[in-house]
Amino acid sequence: MIYRRGWLDRAQRKLGRFAIPNLMLILVGAMAIVFVMDMLITPVTGHSLQEVLYFDRALIMQGQVWRIVTFLFLPPSSSMIFIIFSLYFYWHIGSTLENQWGSFGFTAYYILGAVGAIIAGFITGYATNTYLNLSLFFAFALLFPDYEILLFFFIPVKMKWLAVLDAVGFLMSFVYESWAGRLALIMAVINVFIFFTPNFIDWCKSLYRRWKWKQNFK
Repeated sequence: MIYRRGWLDRAQRKLGRFAIPNLMLILVGAMAIVFVMDMLITPVTGHSLQEVLYFDRALIMQGQVWRIVTFLFLPPSSSMIFIIFSLYFYWHIGSTLENQWGSFGFTAYYILGAVGAIIAGFITGYATNTYLNLSLFFAFALLFPDYEILLFFFIPVKMKWLAVLDAVGFLMSFVYESWAGRLALIMAVINVFIFFTPNFIDWCKSLYRRWKWKQNFK
């Protein structure tokens, strides 16, 4: 997909100084630190570092305001093998998107998703970075649909088919959620809609022009 940058270029001219270079490396590094700290702390104390980092609306309202941000640093798994694969995958996707959009573009995409996830958290009482990370995956698949990865390290699969499976899972969650949950799901991937809706509109217009052209020559 050829990404149309119009509004993003205008925003960058005004706000470009707020770009965070290597943002995904920072996030992945933070997740790795939390994972390693949990491995060291939990056997000794019986408590997990993640207990004081996850998003909880009630605790935030009691003054634990750091939870508004720190849930973004929670690792995606407690398995050593899976965490290595996951964090590498996140870093690869994030760094590729940063190379495609520039540091400001990727920073804007991630922050929009994070704000959406935080709003969703205040709606439902709890937020997760799972759908935010999924939004990175969707962006990568939309930009590079034919990119192949080795599923389970030996099965080549194109990103577009994995994105379709994830989209089906997302839609199923949307169907079975309450209205508050549905709004939260939408807010958690709001960055996908903001960044790619203009391209989707262009694609629809292109299909219409092709259809119109074929009708004229019948």
